[in-house]
Amino acid sequence: MSANVRIDARFNGPPDCANGGYAAGLFAIAAGDTVAVRLHRPVPLECDLTVLPVSDEGWEVRREAELIASARRTRVELEVPAAVSYIEARGVSTHYVGFHKHAYASCFVCGPQRQPGDGLRIFAGSVPGTNTVAAPWLPDESLNDGAGKVRPEFIWAALDCPGYFARVNGLPNAPYTPRAALLGEFAVHIDRPVHIDEPCVIVGWPMRVDGRKHHVGTALFDEEGECCAVGAATWVTVDKTSAGTVAS
Repeated sequence: MSANVRIDARFNGPPDCANGGYAAGLFAIAAGDTVAVRLHRPVPLECDLTVLPVSDEGWEVRREAELIASARRTRVELEVPAAVSYIEARGVSTHYVGFHKHAYASCFVCGPQRQPGDGLRIFAGSVPGTNTVAAPWLPDESLNDGAGKVRPEFIWAALDCPGYFARVNGLPNAPYTPRAALLGEFAVHIDRPVHIDEPCVIVGWPMRVDGRKHHVGTALFDEEGECCAVGAATWVTVDKTSAGTVAS
């Protein structure tokens, strides 16, 4: 059975299209399964999208006849790094490179221009002595599922952007340059949602690089340091001039 999705302008990544993690989370919820979502083009805001099954294992997301994304059933199995404490994550986040240079400073997830209660404000910084990045996250009331927990699409979103900064961190001794990259494919498994106002930590780490494609992992830890959700993503670097028209 098909489902309709419409993404509010609040949830942008680049200025004129949706945050990839948030959009992928909505598509996964509509599919009703654990899926890897591939974004074929930037996801438009404020328009009707249809998620429809095309096989026993796959779905497509379309705006009328235009293919926006596709999804396939998958399993997310990652070797997750050790948890970082909330205090340590707060410390490294003060060195978030996006405070100085940011390709998409108004991004719903990691944009420093977004205000508390509007954006997620997840600012991942490098953890000394490791190849990981970490960020503190205190989910606010606007993310409430009605039962005091964070809605799953926001967990997908929270696991998105730290992966971008993990791909940079995976290049030893390389200076940070805010080269534009877009989420190409994303899969998330949620063991359990975290609570509103619960001090959480998100970590990201690089896995491998295939040309323009950077494969990364992310994980969400709760207040007790237990892993609650993991994500596996492929980021694709692009020329910023084409970022609005080419996603992968």
